[in-house]
Amino acid sequence: MKLVVIGLGQCGGRLADEFARLNLRARQMRGLDVLVDAFAVNSDTTDLTGITTIKADHHHRILIGAELTRGHGVAKMSDVGADIALKDGDKVIDTLRRNPRLFECDAFLLVTSTGGGTGSGAAPIIARLLKERVNDRPVYVIAVLPFEHEEENEEHAVFNTAVCLKSLSEVADAVFLVDNQRYVGKDASVARNIQRINQLIAAPFFNLLCAGEERKPKHIGAKTMDAGDIIQTLAGWTAIGYGQLLKPIIPLPHDESRNFYKRGTATEEGIRAMDEAIAELSVTVKAAEAYRALYLISGPHKDLSLNLIQDLDAYLRLVCPQATIRGGDYPVEKGVLDITVILSELGEAEVVRHFYQKATKLQREQESRQQARANKANLAEEAGKDIPTLL
Repeated sequence: MKLVVIGLGQCGGRLADEFARLNLRARQMRGLDVLVDAFAVNSDTTDLTGITTIKADHHHRILIGAELTRGHGVAKMSDVGADIALKDGDKVIDTLRRNPRLFECDAFLLVTSTGGGTGSGAAPIIARLLKERVNDRPVYVIAVLPFEHEEENEEHAVFNTAVCLKSLSEVADAVFLVDNQRYVGKDASVARNIQRINQLIAAPFFNLLCAGEERKPKHIGAKTMDAGDIIQTLAGWTAIGYGQLLKPIIPLPHDESRNFYKRGTATEEGIRAMDEAIAELSVTVKAAEAYRALYLISGPHKDLSLNLIQDLDAYLRLVCPQATIRGGDYPVEKGVLDITVILSELGEAEVVRHFYQKATKLQREQESRQQARANKANLAEEAGKDIPTLL
């Protein structure tokens, strides 16, 4: 599957940069491209300068809102970010449409945080423009939720998140929910944490994107996962997870008399990797409420079989009894068995409801505080009505 990735805001730009590195890795390891192109869009010049892999020209690092912000960002005011995107969004769309390889694109992937300003405000606007002006390809969004300390200490992060999620749900074909807090390393520095988090968010997409682009017979599975399978799976609120199991690089002696044991071992290993992928989903969800599910298992050719695929199908059906399930295998010679799992069209995303409810409560509290401030100001004004001024 080939994507056009567009990072919006500081968080989105950094994560889009990670996808650009993912594409370099696909070229080096597999000899193929999984991105048609990658872009970073921001109202802050410094953030655009800090990106390392996306091409360093104004066609790929796109500054918006310069007349208003003078390249200094929008101070986490998402309504300003939305206004800027409404004004300068055509600049982004026109740049994309000039790409001569756009016809290769299977889908657009927007990447943003939900609690900031430029990204959370611009993402719904850019998604709508893509649907209106490049309407033959789906538009997906990776929506990165605030850290726990941001949610607890920054009211604007909660408001921005609620508004961003509600707006995205109206225009995007699917929204990957990503809980930043699930990836935090307790003993790492802030910079190291952010870098590692971006790597962990992007990692589950690697084999998923590569599998459908393979042209080498030894890397084409018995049940190939291609762009059509992914597109038919993604809808509404979505979570993605990744699990892996290390395998011995030197194969053990083969014993035909123990085929039954070999199948049992392979199934057990596959289920362990799948359990890890579900446990490490990008956001906490109720798997039983997913209406669509997909998995891709990759590993050494000798460890993959139709029997294993059937066993994993059956197991995932137990976990997601309502879901339409799609699965595939991707034989790549390496000492790892890994699985990517996607749960989509989630009937109820508790984290979304949580932010909606919290934002509603905070809005009422804020209105009360504003009224209290106004009353105090009126009292002060009344007390000083007979005092002359120098103006």
